[in-house]
Amino acid sequence: MPYDIIVCVKQVPDTANVTAEAMKEDGTVNRAALPTIFNPEDLNALEAALDARDRFGGTVTAISMGPPKAADVLRDCLFRGADRAILLTDRRAAASDTLATSYILARAIETIGRYDIVMCGRQAIDGDTAQVGPQIAEKLGIPQVTYLEELVALDGDLARIRRNVGNGWELVEVRLPALMTVIASANQARPPAARRVMRYKRARVPAEIEAEVKKSLGAVSDEEIQDAAARRAEELRRQGLLLEQWDLDDINAELDRCGLPGSPTKVFRVQAIVLSKKGFTEVPPTEEGVGQLIHELIVERTLG
Repeated sequence: MPYDIIVCVKQVPDTANVTAEAMKEDGTVNRAALPTIFNPEDLNALEAALDARDRFGGTVTAISMGPPKAADVLRDCLFRGADRAILLTDRRAAASDTLATSYILARAIETIGRYDIVMCGRQAIDGDTAQVGPQIAEKLGIPQVTYLEELVALDGDLARIRRNVGNGWELVEVRLPALMTVIASANQARPPAARRVMRYKRARVPAEIEAEVKKSLGAVSDEEIQDAAARRAEELRRQGLLLEQWDLDDINAELDRCGLPGSPTKVFRVQAIVLSKKGFTEVPPTEEGVGQLIHELIVERTLG
């Protein structure tokens, strides 16, 4: 029995290179100031989905929510073996927190239609909340299995999964459709296939095409840019290289549940903490010693 699998992937800021410009005045992340990468555990989720398709048959659809540049991770998905790639991009979705993001992705999954399994990375390195996957499952009304370490078997509408529980593992069974979040120890992602790289390196979403055409034509009218972009898009469509691009209208999303209006979370500050002190301090196991330690931590602004 073949299985249709949807994988949610994200392009994230490289948190190893956070700078002082990482945060905007409104408390949102300044993504333009940071280099971007494929979220690591989403790559593990993609590999788990591709492995399941290779073993049991079916399809793998990758979907990413983000600016047009997020098409980079979708091309990477195609390079590694995904069958379909969809970019969900809309300025009205900007600054979405986990509540709004999970709503938008759930609407996109419902718009795709048929699916047996939804896979996500456990968490994204730009937030580390591990909330989006479980919230998607709640909004879709399907069961979820978190911390997947191995998809042991698929038999009809039953999946058998080994999940990590911190100090060991457990084997669980779940009825499909279901959502699964995948951890880094689950697998090692396969490398991009050379032939697929050669085929899909020119694949573009419409927003990328328009930007490239505008850059190449220079100072011309908007109508000329749109006409040239439409011709280029049609050419790529004939070659099977036009990636799907959706906005909030395409998924019939309620706008008050998207972007800032649908995001109750407010970021206070983004900081890069560097621990520079060497050695250790011995604290007497007394009330006075503990009190002195707390005082020092407060004075040094480690606490408070």
